[in-house]
Amino acid sequence: MRTFAIGDIHGGLKALKQVLSKAEITSKDTLIFLGDYVDGWSDSANVVSYLIELAQKNTCIFIRGNHDDLVQHWLETEEMNEKWLQHGGQSSIDAYRKLSSEEIEKHLHFYREMVNYFADQENRLFLHAGFANMHGPEHEYDDYTFYWDRTLWETALSLDKNLKKDDLFFPKRLKLFDEIYIGHTPTTRISKTKPVNAANIWNVDTGAAFEGPLSMINVDTKEIFQSDPVYKLYPEEAGRN
Repeated sequence: MRTFAIGDIHGGLKALKQVLSKAEITSKDTLIFLGDYVDGWSDSANVVSYLIELAQKNTCIFIRGNHDDLVQHWLETEEMNEKWLQHGGQSSIDAYRKLSSEEIEKHLHFYREMVNYFADQENRLFLHAGFANMHGPEHEYDDYTFYWDRTLWETALSLDKNLKKDDLFFPKRLKLFDEIYIGHTPTTRISKTKPVNAANIWNVDTGAAFEGPLSMINVDTKEIFQSDPVYKLYPEEAGRN
């Protein structure tokens, strides 16, 4: 039995299938998806359909990402905004135009059942972006923080690498968990194409929406599996570039 955290997919179904194959996933493995299944490549709706089926075979935990929240809002209200369209939203609109109303209802159920965060028995936290409350995510005032906040990751990056968890100046938020797994902010922003560990945070978003690969990490062994750079799997598309 293995447990994996999977980074931001952004409509890259070909990359998702590839990385799951490389890891030789079986029905005994637990898969924790860190959010942002949509907005980017042309398979946004197909990714969700695939995940719905995958959850019938594997124990899957689906974390809510900011792009998932945006697509759910559009599906429920038909409201959209220019910034969303500029950051991958149009690809999701185009993808969902190909689905039947029955399929869309199944997807809406999937979106509504997502969780904002998950903490396991090993005191590991999984969420898309971050949390701000010093007492922990269960005390968070605003759900949007879970899938929009970048300060948790920025804080971890800014720490002195020699600072230990029991040091006085180690951030209180980070002391609450042994490990924290996130996505949301591509590691390619710091010129890294593999999951990055800073303090006790693992960032698994390796820029699949742009020119990076899709990544997944075994949270026990830290073994990493990656797809090809996703843009190479969709050579006729631009992704979120």
